Amino acid sequence: MNAKPHRPQAVIFDWAGTMVDFGSLAPVIAMQQGFAASGVEVSEAEVRRPMGQAKRDHVAALLAQAEVAQRWQEKTGRAPAEDDIERIYASLDGLMRAAGTARAKLIPGARATFERLRVAGIRVGSSTGYTRAMMTPILTAAAAQGYEPELVVCAGETSQGRPAPLMLWKNFVELGVWPASEVVVVDDAPVGIAAGKAAGAFTVGVAACGNEMGLTEEAFAALTDDERGLGLDRARAALYAAGADVVIDTVADLPRLLSL
Repeated sequence: MNAKPHRPQAVIFDWAGTMVDFGSLAPVIAMQQGFAASGVEVSEAEVRRPMGQAKRDHVAALLAQAEVAQRWQEKTGRAPAEDDIERIYASLDGLMRAAGTARAKLIPGARATFERLRVAGIRVGSSTGYTRAMMTPILTAAAAQGYEPELVVCAGETSQGRPAPLMLWKNFVELGVWPASEVVVVDDAPVGIAAGKAAGAFTVGVAACGNEMGLTEEAFAALTDDERGLGLDRARAALYAAGADVVIDTVADLPRLLSL
Protein backbone atom coordinates (compact mmCIF):
# COMPACT_ATOMS: atom_id res chain seq x y z
CA MET A 1 0.00 0.00 0.00
CA ASN A 2 1.33 3.43 -0.97
CA ALA A 3 1.43 6.28 1.51
CA LYS A 4 -0.88 9.22 0.86
CA PRO A 5 1.09 12.16 -0.57
CA HIS A 6 1.32 15.07 1.85
CA ARG A 7 0.60 17.43 -1.04
CA PRO A 8 0.11 15.73 -4.43
CA GLN A 9 1.73 17.19 -7.50
CA ALA A 10 -1.16 16.02 -9.67
CA VAL A 11 -4.46 14.17 -9.66
CA ILE A 12 -5.39 12.07 -12.70
CA PHE A 13 -9.07 11.29 -13.03
CA ASP A 14 -10.92 8.68 -15.01
CA TRP A 15 -14.03 9.96 -16.80
CA ALA A 16 -17.21 7.80 -16.90
CA GLY A 17 -18.29 6.75 -13.42
CA THR A 18 -15.68 9.00 -11.82
CA MET A 19 -16.21 12.58 -13.02
CA VAL A 20 -19.20 12.20 -15.40
CA ASP A 21 -21.99 9.66 -15.96
CA PHE A 22 -23.03 8.58 -12.46
CA GLY A 23 -23.13 4.78 -12.58
CA SER A 24 -21.03 4.53 -15.77
CA LEU A 25 -24.07 3.68 -17.90
CA ALA A 26 -22.97 5.01 -21.30
CA PRO A 27 -20.51 2.17 -22.08
CA VAL A 28 -23.11 -0.42 -21.06
CA ILE A 29 -25.76 1.11 -23.32
CA ALA A 30 -23.43 1.40 -26.32
CA MET A 31 -21.93 -2.07 -25.92
CA GLN A 32 -25.33 -3.73 -25.62
CA GLN A 33 -26.50 -1.90 -28.74
CA GLY A 34 -23.36 -2.91 -30.64
CA PHE A 35 -23.79 -6.59 -29.80
CA ALA A 36 -27.54 -6.52 -30.41
CA ALA A 37 -26.89 -5.37 -33.99
CA SER A 38 -25.14 -8.72 -34.49
CA GLY A 39 -28.08 -10.55 -32.96
CA VAL A 40 -26.37 -11.41 -29.68
CA GLU A 41 -27.58 -10.06 -26.36
CA VAL A 42 -25.09 -9.26 -23.60
CA SER A 43 -26.12 -8.55 -20.02
CA GLU A 44 -25.16 -5.49 -18.03
CA ALA A 45 -23.11 -7.68 -15.66
CA GLU A 46 -21.19 -9.17 -18.60
CA VAL A 47 -20.45 -5.72 -20.03
CA ARG A 48 -19.27 -4.40 -16.68
CA ARG A 49 -16.66 -7.12 -16.00
CA PRO A 50 -14.02 -5.63 -18.36
CA MET A 51 -15.16 -2.01 -17.84
CA GLY A 52 -12.41 0.58 -18.14
CA GLN A 53 -10.46 -1.18 -20.85
CA ALA A 54 -9.97 0.44 -24.25
CA LYS A 55 -13.17 -0.22 -26.16
CA ARG A 56 -11.65 -2.63 -28.70
CA ASP A 57 -10.13 -4.61 -25.81
CA HIS A 58 -13.51 -4.43 -24.08
CA VAL A 59 -15.26 -5.99 -27.09
CA ALA A 60 -12.62 -8.73 -27.28
CA ALA A 61 -12.93 -9.43 -23.55
CA LEU A 62 -16.70 -9.72 -23.85
CA LEU A 63 -16.45 -12.18 -26.73
CA ALA A 64 -13.93 -14.19 -24.70
CA GLN A 65 -16.46 -14.71 -21.88
CA ALA A 66 -17.68 -18.29 -22.11
CA GLU A 67 -21.39 -17.47 -21.93
CA VAL A 68 -21.16 -14.75 -24.58
CA ALA A 69 -19.04 -16.94 -26.86
CA GLN A 70 -21.61 -19.72 -26.53
CA ARG A 71 -24.49 -17.42 -27.48
CA TRP A 72 -22.43 -16.14 -30.41
CA GLN A 73 -21.81 -19.74 -31.55
CA GLU A 74 -25.51 -20.55 -31.28
CA LYS A 75 -26.49 -17.44 -33.25
CA THR A 76 -23.87 -17.55 -36.01
CA GLY A 77 -22.82 -21.20 -36.11
CA ARG A 78 -19.17 -20.32 -35.51
CA ALA A 79 -16.84 -18.99 -32.86
CA PRO A 80 -16.21 -15.23 -32.62
CA ALA A 81 -13.38 -14.04 -34.89
CA GLU A 82 -11.17 -10.97 -35.24
CA ASP A 83 -13.47 -9.60 -37.95
CA ASP A 84 -16.34 -9.70 -35.47
CA ILE A 85 -14.34 -7.74 -32.91
CA GLU A 86 -13.46 -5.13 -35.53
CA ARG A 87 -17.03 -4.81 -36.80
CA ILE A 88 -18.55 -4.32 -33.34
CA TYR A 89 -15.76 -1.98 -32.33
CA ALA A 90 -16.30 0.13 -35.46
CA SER A 91 -20.00 0.43 -34.64
CA LEU A 92 -19.18 1.75 -31.17
CA ASP A 93 -17.89 5.10 -32.42
CA GLY A 94 -21.34 6.51 -33.10
CA LEU A 95 -23.01 4.54 -30.32
CA MET A 96 -20.55 5.75 -27.71
CA ARG A 97 -20.75 9.34 -28.89
CA ALA A 98 -24.54 9.26 -28.54
CA ALA A 99 -24.65 7.45 -25.19
CA GLY A 100 -21.70 9.40 -23.79
CA THR A 101 -23.21 12.75 -24.72
CA ALA A 102 -26.54 11.78 -23.16
CA ARG A 103 -24.74 10.74 -19.95
CA ALA A 104 -22.17 13.57 -19.79
CA LYS A 105 -23.53 15.28 -16.67
CA LEU A 106 -20.86 15.89 -14.04
CA ILE A 107 -21.14 13.76 -10.92
CA PRO A 108 -22.19 15.90 -7.92
CA GLY A 109 -19.13 17.47 -6.34
CA ALA A 110 -16.88 16.93 -9.38
CA ARG A 111 -16.66 20.59 -10.36
CA ALA A 112 -16.08 21.76 -6.79
CA THR A 113 -13.32 19.16 -6.36
CA PHE A 114 -11.69 20.25 -9.62
CA GLU A 115 -11.78 23.89 -8.52
CA ARG A 116 -10.30 23.06 -5.11
CA LEU A 117 -7.41 21.24 -6.78
CA ARG A 118 -6.71 24.13 -9.12
CA VAL A 119 -6.78 26.68 -6.28
CA ALA A 120 -4.30 24.48 -4.40
CA GLY A 121 -1.98 24.49 -7.42
CA ILE A 122 -2.38 20.76 -8.04
CA ARG A 123 -2.21 19.71 -11.70
CA VAL A 124 -5.23 17.86 -13.11
CA GLY A 125 -4.95 15.24 -15.83
CA SER A 126 -7.22 12.47 -17.02
CA SER A 127 -7.36 9.19 -18.91
CA THR A 128 -10.16 7.14 -20.43
CA GLY A 129 -10.98 3.92 -22.22
CA TYR A 130 -12.87 6.01 -24.81
CA THR A 131 -11.22 7.01 -28.09
CA ARG A 132 -10.65 10.68 -28.91
CA ALA A 133 -13.64 10.65 -31.28
CA MET A 134 -15.88 9.19 -28.59
CA MET A 135 -14.66 11.77 -26.08
CA THR A 136 -15.08 14.87 -28.27
CA PRO A 137 -18.74 15.66 -27.40
CA ILE A 138 -18.17 14.65 -23.77
CA LEU A 139 -15.27 17.09 -23.46
CA THR A 140 -17.46 19.86 -24.83
CA ALA A 141 -20.28 19.01 -22.41
CA ALA A 142 -17.91 18.80 -19.43
CA ALA A 143 -16.29 22.14 -20.29
CA ALA A 144 -19.73 23.76 -20.41
CA GLN A 145 -20.23 22.52 -16.84
CA GLY A 146 -16.89 23.92 -15.67
CA TYR A 147 -14.62 20.86 -15.88
CA GLU A 148 -11.56 21.11 -18.17
CA PRO A 149 -8.58 19.02 -17.06
CA GLU A 150 -5.22 20.08 -18.45
CA LEU A 151 -4.72 16.81 -20.27
CA VAL A 152 -6.94 14.05 -21.65
CA VAL A 153 -5.26 10.80 -22.73
CA CYS A 154 -7.60 8.55 -24.70
CA ALA A 155 -7.61 4.90 -25.74
CA GLY A 156 -5.35 4.33 -28.71
CA GLU A 157 -2.98 7.16 -27.82
CA THR A 158 -0.58 4.77 -26.12
CA SER A 159 0.52 1.35 -27.34
CA GLN A 160 -1.49 -0.39 -24.62
CA GLY A 161 -4.55 0.54 -22.59
CA ARG A 162 -5.54 -0.37 -19.05
CA PRO A 163 -4.51 -2.24 -16.98
CA ALA A 164 -1.16 -1.15 -18.45
CA PRO A 165 -0.01 2.13 -16.83
CA LEU A 166 0.99 3.81 -20.10
CA MET A 167 -1.87 6.33 -20.28
CA LEU A 168 -1.06 7.41 -16.74
CA TRP A 169 2.65 7.64 -17.51
CA LYS A 170 1.79 9.80 -20.53
CA ASN A 171 0.00 12.11 -18.10
CA PHE A 172 3.10 12.18 -15.91
CA VAL A 173 5.33 13.09 -18.85
CA GLU A 174 3.04 15.70 -20.39
CA LEU A 175 2.26 17.34 -17.04
CA GLY A 176 5.90 17.09 -15.93
CA VAL A 177 5.12 15.48 -12.59
CA TRP A 178 7.19 12.95 -10.67
CA PRO A 179 7.81 10.82 -8.68
CA ALA A 180 4.75 8.66 -9.24
CA SER A 181 4.22 8.38 -5.49
CA GLU A 182 3.25 12.09 -5.48
CA VAL A 183 0.49 11.59 -8.04
CA VAL A 184 -3.07 10.54 -7.14
CA VAL A 185 -5.04 8.37 -9.59
CA VAL A 186 -8.83 8.29 -9.14
CA ASP A 187 -10.92 5.60 -10.86
CA ASP A 188 -14.18 3.70 -10.42
CA ALA A 189 -13.26 0.40 -12.11
CA PRO A 190 -10.84 -2.32 -10.94
CA VAL A 191 -8.91 -2.23 -14.22
CA GLY A 192 -8.27 1.50 -13.74
CA ILE A 193 -7.16 0.92 -10.17
CA ALA A 194 -4.80 -1.79 -11.41
CA ALA A 195 -3.33 0.69 -13.90
CA GLY A 196 -2.79 3.23 -11.12
CA LYS A 197 -1.10 0.62 -9.00
CA ALA A 198 1.15 -0.43 -11.88
CA ALA A 199 2.03 3.23 -12.46
CA GLY A 200 3.26 3.55 -8.87
CA ALA A 201 0.70 6.20 -7.92
CA PHE A 202 -1.45 6.63 -4.82
CA THR A 203 -4.68 5.10 -6.04
CA VAL A 204 -8.18 6.14 -4.94
CA GLY A 205 -11.29 4.15 -5.84
CA VAL A 206 -14.76 5.68 -6.01
CA ALA A 207 -17.52 3.31 -4.95
CA ALA A 208 -20.93 4.96 -5.02
CA CYS A 209 -20.98 6.53 -8.48
CA GLY A 210 -19.04 4.00 -10.49
CA ASN A 211 -19.00 0.72 -12.31
CA GLU A 212 -19.13 -1.52 -9.25
CA MET A 213 -22.44 -0.06 -8.03
CA GLY A 214 -23.65 0.54 -11.57
CA LEU A 215 -26.68 2.64 -10.64
CA THR A 216 -27.91 6.01 -11.81
CA GLU A 217 -27.88 8.80 -9.25
CA GLU A 218 -31.65 8.45 -8.88
CA ALA A 219 -31.54 4.67 -8.44
CA PHE A 220 -28.72 4.96 -5.91
CA ALA A 221 -30.68 7.54 -3.89
CA ALA A 222 -33.75 5.28 -3.92
CA LEU A 223 -31.97 2.37 -2.21
CA THR A 224 -32.77 1.54 1.37
CA ASP A 225 -29.99 2.08 3.88
CA ASP A 226 -29.35 -1.67 4.02
CA GLU A 227 -29.27 -2.01 0.22
CA ARG A 228 -26.95 0.96 -0.11
CA GLY A 229 -24.64 -0.36 2.59
CA LEU A 230 -24.41 -3.83 1.05
CA GLY A 231 -23.79 -2.39 -2.41
CA LEU A 232 -21.08 -0.05 -1.19
CA ASP A 233 -19.42 -2.86 0.75
CA ARG A 234 -19.24 -4.97 -2.45
CA ALA A 235 -17.95 -2.05 -4.49
CA ARG A 236 -15.28 -1.17 -1.93
CA ALA A 237 -14.16 -4.79 -1.68
CA ALA A 238 -13.72 -5.03 -5.46
CA LEU A 239 -11.71 -1.80 -5.60
CA TYR A 240 -9.51 -2.75 -2.65
CA ALA A 241 -8.94 -6.17 -4.21
CA ALA A 242 -7.70 -4.42 -7.35
CA GLY A 243 -5.13 -2.52 -5.26
CA ALA A 244 -6.80 0.74 -4.23
CA ASP A 245 -4.96 2.50 -1.41
CA VAL A 246 -8.18 4.23 -0.31
CA VAL A 247 -11.82 4.01 -1.43
CA ILE A 248 -14.18 6.98 -1.13
CA ASP A 249 -17.84 7.27 -2.13
CA THR A 250 -17.45 9.92 -4.86
CA VAL A 251 -14.95 12.56 -5.97
CA ALA A 252 -16.81 15.01 -3.72
CA ASP A 253 -14.91 13.33 -0.85
CA LEU A 254 -11.46 13.80 -2.41
CA PRO A 255 -10.62 17.28 -1.03
CA ARG A 256 -11.22 16.07 2.51
CA LEU A 257 -9.09 12.98 1.88
CA LEU A 258 -6.25 15.18 0.60
CA SER A 259 -6.75 17.76 3.40
CA LEU A 260 -7.42 20.58 0.93
